[in-house]
Amino acid sequence: MAESQVNHIKLPNADRGSTSLWTLCLLFLRLGTTAFGGPAAHIAMMEDEVVRRRRWMTQNEFLDLLGAANLIPGPNSTELAIHIGHRQAGWRGLLIAGISFILPAMLIVMAFAWAYVRYGSLPQVAGVLYGVKPVIIVIVLQALWSLGRTAIKNTFLAFVAAASLALTLFRVHELLVLLTAGVVVALTRFTWRRLKRSVHLSASVSPLMLLLQTSAAVTAPFGLWALFLFFLKVGAVLYGSGYVLLAFIRADLVERWHWLTETQLLDAIAVGQVTPGPVFTTATFIGYVLGGTHGALVATLGIFLPAFFFVAVSGPLVPRIRKSPVAGAFLDGVNVAALALMLVVTYQLGRTAIVDLKTIALALTSALLLFRFRVNSAWLILGGAIVGLLIY
Repeated sequence: MAESQVNHIKLPNADRGSTSLWTLCLLFLRLGTTAFGGPAAHIAMMEDEVVRRRRWMTQNEFLDLLGAANLIPGPNSTELAIHIGHRQAGWRGLLIAGISFILPAMLIVMAFAWAYVRYGSLPQVAGVLYGVKPVIIVIVLQALWSLGRTAIKNTFLAFVAAASLALTLFRVHELLVLLTAGVVVALTRFTWRRLKRSVHLSASVSPLMLLLQTSAAVTAPFGLWALFLFFLKVGAVLYGSGYVLLAFIRADLVERWHWLTETQLLDAIAVGQVTPGPVFTTATFIGYVLGGTHGALVATLGIFLPAFFFVAVSGPLVPRIRKSPVAGAFLDGVNVAALALMLVVTYQLGRTAIVDLKTIALALTSALLLFRFRVNSAWLILGGAIVGLLIY
């Protein structure tokens, strides 16, 4: 069956609120355990599971949730998981999906942190990375191709996607790219239809961002409460990738407060790259290094708590946004811009992942298995890790 046909069929199990909590829990526990490669790879794996395999939603609906996640601060892939949980099983689904996606990564990172504190170094993971990275690139490209065919509905949206790609390559801030694309498409739709009244869509988190950034400037001695407040602030104001998170950590915890050393920060970056699940579990590692198990739990709670709040507030608005012609156009613009951002990230990752004939062979083999035989992405990642350990 063609994908375009799938997008317009309402399947019995695609009804909103029809998924059991246990099903959600098992799916996101597995994704949290196998989703290597950062937000772009996580989004690709979620699209494969909830759109293609389970048909819980159409690609248009998935893109709308992705666009909504891109408009609020916090870890985008985690917020997308929370959105999916809320759509499929209501408020309990919101909590179950989010916690299930975060929990495996948190436990794995805590194990790394325990070994780091006990032995003073990280386990050797270069071989795993060597094999997994090329596979991740293929998984993301497959999702981008699939989502792009749905999101780019006309020539104008293709132009907006290309302009967003160019702006991103010129290092324009991700949030500005998303908002600009949304506003341009919305204004164009408004002018074209000559609407009587406009629909105002406000990015109301900006004042909150300024307020929290200002309050965070007060120096504080180390303590669990101070650690919680720092990561709560980061989770509430941070847009962009995990690398933006690292900039926050370096500015405050290394340079200003001297809670961490540069070496510890570099080790935290390494853990974020080699473990599955949200990159924001870097906070878990740092919390453990600074305050043991309690520090890890406090830091994890602080950085992820705002994501649950923002999704709870914005999630119910997504269907209403789509029903409004102008607000729906805004979301269309955000969706194509988000795909452009993912493409740039994929290109940057690809330059470091596909570096020789072995990684080229891994990428081509993964592409064949994924595009032709529809092998589950989790098995591809596991296979890449095993091959990497054998040939590195």
